Formats: sequence, structure tokens, C-alpha cells
Amino acid sequence: MLEVFELQCFIQNYLWGKKGFASEVSRLSLAGQHIDSIDEKQFYAELWMGALHKSPSLVKSSGQKLSEWIKSNNEALGEKSRLKFGDELPFLMKVLSINSALSIQVHPSKDYAEELHKQYPELYQDSNHKPEMAIALSNFEGLCGFRPYSEIRFFLEEIPEFKLILGSDLIDQFKKDTTNSQNLLKDIFYKLMSSEKGIISQNLSSHKKNLQSLCDDKKNVFLAKLFNQLDCWFPNDVGCFCIYFLNYIQLSPGQAIYLGANEPHAYIYGDCVECMACSDNVVRAGLTPKYIDVKTLCRVLNFNGAPAESKLFCGVKENSYTTLFRPPVPDFAVACIKVPADEMYELLKRDVASIIIVVHGQGKITAPQDLILSTGKVFMVPANVILQIHVGFESLELYQAFVNL
Repeated sequence: MLEVFELQCFIQNYLWGKKGFASEVSRLSLAGQHIDSIDEKQFYAELWMGALHKSPSLVKSSGQKLSEWIKSNNEALGEKSRLKFGDELPFLMKVLSINSALSIQVHPSKDYAEELHKQYPELYQDSNHKPEMAIALSNFEGLCGFRPYSEIRFFLEEIPEFKLILGSDLIDQFKKDTTNSQNLLKDIFYKLMSSEKGIISQNLSSHKKNLQSLCDDKKNVFLAKLFNQLDCWFPNDVGCFCIYFLNYIQLSPGQAIYLGANEPHAYIYGDCVECMACSDNVVRAGLTPKYIDVKTLCRVLNFNGAPAESKLFCGVKENSYTTLFRPPVPDFAVACIKVPADEMYELLKRDVASIIIVVHGQGKITAPQDLILSTGKVFMVPANVILQIHVGFESLELYQAFVNL
């Protein structure tokens, strides 16, 4: 039987990440010996755990790429995974530490990703879909999905700059014709996103001044703090106006959101464990200096309006210590495992390979072999291996990603 082994993982130093010791990514990476030291001036945005070709994890004992190890030991993936995905690990698990917003974006479905890759390979460099799930490790903020239509109508009516950008006729039609809200919202959003930059810049400046004159209660209603923060990070960016169309989500540690195909979203601030299918297909909508493909964006977007609370993705208790977050895609699922101090525990058997990260605590694996568990360490667990864990003097918190079959 193949054994469990430790992984050496890589960091991405994107400019939206948290700096130095403020970053959960840097904390875990230093504790798990993925890095030797922390630079207070450096950004630590993402810790990658998987076999994605850009930055594959390494077998710590040998330095071999995990992708190469899998090719030589493909039975480790498990029969069900190999039948569905071949001899590859189809997911990437990450820890993210976010200090400024990522771009508002959407990921196309599998079928449409294949079409986009075929037509525009320079923009959409692979043919896979990219569903994602984020589980908060700290208080976490983001945008997710279109607001209920009633909320969007309120902002369109109460913010005068929208009438100047969109025109009164389109807004009045959206207000009156409630049977055609989805199509009208599509027209409104397309017009907003395709407006001239000078018009957007002028109206963003006007709206910012109007917000300053409001009382505190009104400022809260119109999300003044969020608007000003985004405007500071991305001045003159149309994405600043998108907060009045998309749900503003605030997660507590342990809460999750799932981002399926065509769901507009953006992470704004906080730390999370993220798991995703292996792909780089992103259609951007704002809060970015990168290319915005408005036609493709509005073609793929899900324009259904729904309340913020409907975007929470709930886990299911597998036992008293394990909560499973199982999205409606086969590419991945994530189990959150919290074991109290001074406890013996047997992890649930998975018939597919998994990757585990320790985000808090210490202990040891006592079977099938002896391995030390401590904060930041990452392990590859072959299919059908049962782990016996002895937790030490402080509780242990693990995240385990695996194929959802």
C-alpha cells in the first residue's frame, strides 16, 4: 500500500495579498516550512496545494513534482477518480490572504469554456470549467451573485449617476416591467459595463462626493465605506458601481460560498481555504487593469436575482468532528476536520486521493506510519488509506480536499 507523504508547496506573491506577518498564507507557510522566513514588505497572497502545472507541489522528501509522482503511482488516485479524470489530480486547494479586492469575474461552464478556448485561445488558455469554493478562516468579505431585483431597482432610482449613465427610459422600464426583469437587467448591465471610461470616471467622482454628504445611516445603506475602499484601490473603475448590482457577502470563520459556472463574484478581504477545478478561465467585469470582455461576460452571466443569504454554502456533518462541503460538481469536495485536544481519531476513509493541510494545532499520524502533524504542514494521502491521528495538547484543525465522486 502506498504511504502518506508530506508536500512542499509554493506561494504566489500577488499584489492583492496581505503583507508580511499579517498574512495567514505567510504564517502557515513559515510554520509548515514552505518558506524559511517572512519579509514584512512582501505580499503573501496564495499557498497552492496540488499538481497544477504552473506551480505543482513537490514531494518533500525527494523534490519530485507531485504531477510526476502521480504519473508513476497513478493507483494512488483511486479507481473512480481515474475513470472520471484520467491520471491527473483535477483540483487545486489553496489558502488565500486578501488585502485588496480581486477582480469581479465569472467562470464559464465546461461547454462554453471549450468553445471559448477554441475561438480565442490567447485569452482563454484551457478548455476546462473553473468552479470554486471558499471557506472562511477569518472574517471574510466578497461579492457574489446579483442582488434581488427589488434592491437593484432601489439603487438605480436613488443614485442619480445611474440615470446619467444608463438613461431614464431603461431604468423606468426595469422598474415597471417586473415580468421581464432578467432580460432588462442584462441590457442595463451591458450598457453600464460598455460605457465610455470618461463617463464612468465622471460619475464615480460625482457619486463619491454625494456619499460624503450623507448621514451615517444613509452611508451604510449606500455602502459608502465599501465604495470608497474600492475607489481607492481601483480609481475610475466601473467595478466600483457593481456593488449596487451584486450581493455584498460577509462570512464568519467556517462559513462558505460556492461559485459555480456563470456566477459573478469577487473576493474583497480576508483569509480562506479555496478549492477549485484546474483551470485559468476567467471573464472579468471590473476592479482590474486586465482585459474586460463585455460581450462574453454578458453572454455567460447568470442574471438571476437572489438574496445574499442564499449564497451561503452549507456543509453537512459526516460525524462529530467532520463537516463536508460537497458542491454540485465532481471535481472536488472539502472536509473540515476539527478534533479536540488529547483525542484519538480515525479520519474517514476516502476511496480517492486527498490533500490535507493543518491550519491549526499539533498531533501525529500513528497509522499507517508515523508522521508529525503541525500547523502549516501539507500531506498527500493516497486513496483508501485510513489515517489514525493522535491529537496533542491543543485542538487540531485540518482541511482535506478530494474528488467528489
